[in-house]
Amino acid sequence: MAEAIERESMEYDVVIVGAGPAGLSTAIRLKQVNPDLSVVVLEKGSEVGAHILSGAVLDPAGLDALIPDWKEKGAPLHTPVTDDKFVVLGPDGSMRLPNMMMPPLMNNHGNYIVSMGNVCRWMAEQAEALDVEIFPGFAASQLVMGDDGVIKGVVAGEFGLDAQGEPGPDYEPGMELLGKYVVIAEGVRGSLAKQIIARHELDKNAEPQKYGLGMKELWEVKPEKHKQGSVLHTMGWPLGKNAGGGSFVYHLENNQVYVGFVVHLNYENPHVFPYMEFQRFKHHPMIADLLEGGKRVAYGARAIVEGGWQSRPKMSFPGGLIVGCSAGLVNVPRIKGNHNAMISGKLAAEQIAEALASGRSHDDLVEFEHTIQNSDIKRDLYPVRNVKPMWSRYGMLTSLGLGGLDMQLQNRLGISLMGTFNHGKSDSESTGKAKDFDPIDYPKPDGKLSFDRLTNVAYSFTNHQEGQRPHLLLKDPSVPVDVNLPVYGGPSARYCPAGVYEFVKDDAGNDKFQINYQNCVHCKTCDIKDPSQNIVWSTPQGGEGPNYPNM
Repeated sequence: MAEAIERESMEYDVVIVGAGPAGLSTAIRLKQVNPDLSVVVLEKGSEVGAHILSGAVLDPAGLDALIPDWKEKGAPLHTPVTDDKFVVLGPDGSMRLPNMMMPPLMNNHGNYIVSMGNVCRWMAEQAEALDVEIFPGFAASQLVMGDDGVIKGVVAGEFGLDAQGEPGPDYEPGMELLGKYVVIAEGVRGSLAKQIIARHELDKNAEPQKYGLGMKELWEVKPEKHKQGSVLHTMGWPLGKNAGGGSFVYHLENNQVYVGFVVHLNYENPHVFPYMEFQRFKHHPMIADLLEGGKRVAYGARAIVEGGWQSRPKMSFPGGLIVGCSAGLVNVPRIKGNHNAMISGKLAAEQIAEALASGRSHDDLVEFEHTIQNSDIKRDLYPVRNVKPMWSRYGMLTSLGLGGLDMQLQNRLGISLMGTFNHGKSDSESTGKAKDFDPIDYPKPDGKLSFDRLTNVAYSFTNHQEGQRPHLLLKDPSVPVDVNLPVYGGPSARYCPAGVYEFVKDDAGNDKFQINYQNCVHCKTCDIKDPSQNIVWSTPQGGEGPNYPNM
């Protein structure tokens, strides 16, 4: 079908896919360096920030480098961190880890509790003031490639494909947006980044990328329980030995609190139900006391990149660069990646502007690797590269000691006695067989502190138009029932935080795999964790998905 469609095209110096912190930083810096460059940013959300979900305690290092006068320009960083706690939870109690035991990099002094959605909305205003063109609701769904594999642009704005993927009565073919360079800033597990990495084998010298599933609720709490600027991180209960992970509780302004929970997706027990672990966590006495009498305002979920320095793919390809979470630039122990996303965008812009000034285009900017190797990004990620693989290999308590020692030595002396740990298996390969693990009995949500998935999904304000081409595709439709259900216990019914997948009985009493794609919050966990790697997440038509407020 694709070969038969004729599309109009528009040409730019640089085409950027994704209006997150990395993409917007790239756009802003390009125009700072050369105001005459033509730059376009494509955003699949209904508005900039609609699909942005992050903790977030923001290290302002990225903004400092990009827009030094961000305070004077009104950046929405209103809540500096005033109190920072690390706690190990048991079923009924807790033990605080003294801050003096934590490596200096874990200190949140000077950081801000923010809504990254609002930060990106503000960054979009700064970009537009520099004459960057931003097209929200304009999903980039295909790559435009030359015969030699060079990425020359993207197809964006295609609407009206029916359930079979064929043009419907209201079909709009979209446009080809062509650039001398294309920057991929889609965020975690982006569909175009995934294609480019595979086509050009950008990850052949990297460890498998690792991920976590982050779930987050925005709560309004009673004024007497609110402590603006307070930051709490926990680990331990309720996950225990079933999975790695932890939580965060951030008090922002207006009596609002971010309550989040992260489950590492390399868990073995396929009976683990990450969403229900999150709901159970809120019944811990420490958390329940905070939330009692409050109300949940919003909910969302997204995957988090956790592989670290050794899992980065090559960030350049013929025709462009990969930046931000698409490249996996999250500092796992700090639970921060937005600052590195911004820095990577700034560095990418400078590399591209220099290349354009010398008359180059559509080539592989291989020198970008040298730039990254000598950047603050490496100085941030390299010393903590062993934390995640240690946790996976030795468990929480042992890795706390070993990882803490390794980070202290690298931060203070610049040495590691342990070299670089590898990750081994991918998260999908880590999934064990159902028969080898006991099922887990999760308490029923009470509707006050904890909620069922479908109720919570309504608070993500997600919308997908009925009758369109499903954006969740199966390589083999028989695999869920014939393989995943009998062998792995049908884990997709549990690992999805939005209730997209379920096994139901048909009229003859046979098992049937049902995909409720309209619930999808674009977390991409299915694309990552499916043990058969049979589910492919692709971009739905523009503007659809969650509409996160203040998240």
